[in-house]
Amino acid sequence: MPTAPNRRAVAVVLLIPLMVTLALWAFAWPAARIAPRDLPVGVAGAAPAAQQLEQRFQQRDGAFEVHRFDDEAAARAAIEDRVVYGAVVATPQGPHLLTASAASPVVSQLLREAVTTSVPEGTRVQVTDVAAAPPGDPRGSALGASVLPLALAGMAAGAVVTLMGLRGVRAALTLIGSAALVGLAATAVAHSWLGVITGDWWTEAGVLALTALAIGSAVAGLAALFGPRGIGIGALLMVLLGNSFSGVTSAPQLLPEPVGAIGQWLPPGAGGSLLRSVAFFDGSAAGGAVLTLSLWSLFGLAAVLLARRTPTPAAPTPTGPAREPALTG
Repeated sequence: MPTAPNRRAVAVVLLIPLMVTLALWAFAWPAARIAPRDLPVGVAGAAPAAQQLEQRFQQRDGAFEVHRFDDEAAARAAIEDRVVYGAVVATPQGPHLLTASAASPVVSQLLREAVTTSVPEGTRVQVTDVAAAPPGDPRGSALGASVLPLALAGMAAGAVVTLMGLRGVRAALTLIGSAALVGLAATAVAHSWLGVITGDWWTEAGVLALTALAIGSAVAGLAALFGPRGIGIGALLMVLLGNSFSGVTSAPQLLPEPVGAIGQWLPPGAGGSLLRSVAFFDGSAAGGAVLTLSLWSLFGLAAVLLARRTPTPAAPTPTGPAREPALTG
């Protein structure tokens, strides 16, 4: 019969390949299946030229969600409000493509290729980047790389609070204070030093702090509900799935369904989308992400505040040798 150490060794041998397979599925599968899926784009201009542009988008069934606008000004406003990722304006000189590399450099390049290949050969396509990515991060790679450190920082805060045995108000204040410092430090690096984000400094710090709080409090809350195994559940949700499903390096509408939607329900994806909104679009379309992060934060903090501290067993009363009753004559 196998001994306990042998059983543990077999469990490790089986668990490691399982974890690697899960990680490869979470990261490699969405990246290998990137393609537009109901990607919001706009078409503007007078008919029938605008109708022809719309039909070309609709020929790719399920790839694009086409919005019609009266003119270029309306299309620009929709891009700046994050209603669409880009738009094609029909003009007498030919199609005029409006992009927003700050929303997604990958989508901007995809739209450029889609429009260029759909027009007759020799037709010049004018391209204007309405909301350009910052010079410090023209490809959006640095912004995409910021999601994992945030997830790890929140994960570490939740795990440390749990392992230190903090509960109640003390645990909640520790999580809030840690998240606030993460927000300040991350903004100092990303905004002040690297120039990756270019919005209001304090608003960006608040977004990064809220993201870290949502992750950290969720991990601590899961641990308060399920014990130490809750840390593992939190790592699965926030680091493995949350990071790989976030869509920050591309766009949620480019990921396989329902991965893109799931990623926006988790703090890393919601935090990435909210950071783009406040850094490049004056907070447009930020409501859903703020609600998601707030709900995760409230859930985690409530679980931590309401969790019962495990009572410390009372120390046994020391007993001396039994004394024989005194004999009375």
